[in-house]
Amino acid sequence: MSEKVSMAIDQTLEAKILRYHFVEKWRVGTIAKQLGVHHSVVDRLLSQAGLPKIERTRRVSIIDPYLPFIIETLNEFPTLSAVRLYEMAKQRGFKGGPSQFRQRISELRPRKLPEAYLRLKTLPGEQGQVDWGHFGHIQIGKAKRPLMAFVMVLSWSRKIFLQFYLNQQMENFLRGHVAAFNAWQGLPRICLYDNLKSAVLERQGAVIRFNPTLLDLSSHYHFEPKAAAPARGNEKGRVERAIRYIRDNFFAGRHFNSLDELNSQANQWCNGLSSDRKCPENNELTVREAFTQEQSSLLALPDNPFNTDERKTVTAHKTPYIRFDLNDYSVPHQQVQKSLTVSASLTRVRLIDGVQLIAEHPRSFSKGEQIENEAHVNALWLAKHKASMQRGQDRLAQASDLSEPFLQQSLARGYPLKGTTTRLNQFLDYYGRGELHASLEEALKQQSPNPEAVEQILEQRRELRHQPPPIAVSVPDKVKNITVKAAKLSDYDGLGGNDD
Repeated sequence: MSEKVSMAIDQTLEAKILRYHFVEKWRVGTIAKQLGVHHSVVDRLLSQAGLPKIERTRRVSIIDPYLPFIIETLNEFPTLSAVRLYEMAKQRGFKGGPSQFRQRISELRPRKLPEAYLRLKTLPGEQGQVDWGHFGHIQIGKAKRPLMAFVMVLSWSRKIFLQFYLNQQMENFLRGHVAAFNAWQGLPRICLYDNLKSAVLERQGAVIRFNPTLLDLSSHYHFEPKAAAPARGNEKGRVERAIRYIRDNFFAGRHFNSLDELNSQANQWCNGLSSDRKCPENNELTVREAFTQEQSSLLALPDNPFNTDERKTVTAHKTPYIRFDLNDYSVPHQQVQKSLTVSASLTRVRLIDGVQLIAEHPRSFSKGEQIENEAHVNALWLAKHKASMQRGQDRLAQASDLSEPFLQQSLARGYPLKGTTTRLNQFLDYYGRGELHASLEEALKQQSPNPEAVEQILEQRRELRHQPPPIAVSVPDKVKNITVKAAKLSDYDGLGGNDD
């Protein structure tokens, strides 16, 4: 008995229908009435049992005048919905309700005949089938990434290659191929694909435009890419069954702490349990034994592997970092505001200026991380520090033409340039330009080019003037660097009025 009928009625009722018809010779209408089921259920069950469907005399219906129009429309548009047909019939004068109309349409709609598929046979080393499988998500640091399984199956031996990646972008599609070919130490003559964008960009009937990057890969390894026909499950059934097999026999209930650990387990499974199963093409062989026979028929690998690194043009803006795949990577500070090229593998991120490698970092698959090279940060700090010290020296030069010879002699005596420059700028803030200039002149005369001597001279001059000690005031650098031109006091004389 058919599975479809068994799902509609239970086995007890099914047995009663068959007994009443074959043994008691009841008619369909009698069986339906006595058992409380619709006559279509009885018809369907008896039809599955091999009896022709009994045609009943149909009553005259208000839909009958519209049947030629409906049948003609359905023949031209077999998938047109009953709702749309009902509206079209109403426009032509139909007065009936929608439920009776829909039931009649379901009886009249042409049925597509089920298609029988041939079981496709392949020769050893002839074909491999490729597809992606989605296996949920994985949390890496702050990022939630999709977990995608790249699966390639040799059609003759049913040897499975399985590798998990964090997306199904083109670079990982290429990496899956290269890893499979290396694992098998060879490759099939044909790789069969579904119509995924990594393989097929456009298709018009038999005319197929393959992804040019995939064509580059096929040229490098000398295999032929082929696309399965749409809605032809038998053509790529091996890889689809392999993905179901992976879900049920490998991934279900599996525990892992990282993507590397999951791929290590997948490799063990492919070379272990998966290879020890019976080969569907020949039950006398295991997949391992069939693959051993097939391996000699595979194409040889080229001397050099195909480059699968991701390449992307990026720019370091105001800060010496570039953004790549949700994270920031440092570059030398001289590279800001320049276009650079990222070349990234699964483990390393390389930054290139033209043809020159300027930085290299371990790759992160987290989110919002800042991956730094300490040398880049230190170089920026030194450059900023030197710029700050240069600004201090420029300010002293504007205040006194004696500052430059003073600093040179101080440096020759072993005093640190940074500390001396900082102290002299403080004296300039506390005592003013004139006092600093006079103190520098006196210190040079005394051959004491150091900040302590200058401070002592400044204090002596202050005490002679009977002035209080200066108040330390923190002046921002932006203000320090502003030169204010002294105004003529005579300009203000005309502003006052006459005192009468």
